[in-house]
Amino acid sequence: MLIGFIIWSSITFLLLGIGIWAWNSGTPVSFFSGVKPPEVKDVRKYNHSVAVLWFVYAVLFELLGIPFLFLKQNHALFVVSILGTVVITIGLVIAYQRILQKCRKE
Repeated sequence: MLIGFIIWSSITFLLLGIGIWAWNSGTPVSFFSGVKPPEVKDVRKYNHSVAVLWFVYAVLFELLGIPFLFLKQNHALFVVSILGTVVITIGLVIAYQRILQKCRKE
């Protein structure tokens, strides 16, 4: 399942790219697709917080892909990767909402 791990890792690099883009952006970054970025007190702090969020998500996502290296195709333990991805995605949205509460202009 080396091919599966390579595909999984390519998505991880895409997520890391989003984090790098957010870190280097001079204007507030939009988190959700198609939504205008929020008005924030400190753009740099907000962007760096969102970037760190993407970096952590990418690392956790890559760790969930490790079973692709050791398991055979259609193994039951792939459920761990699938459900783990759902859990970290929900955590990503919750963490973003907390960042937004701290950084949003009042």
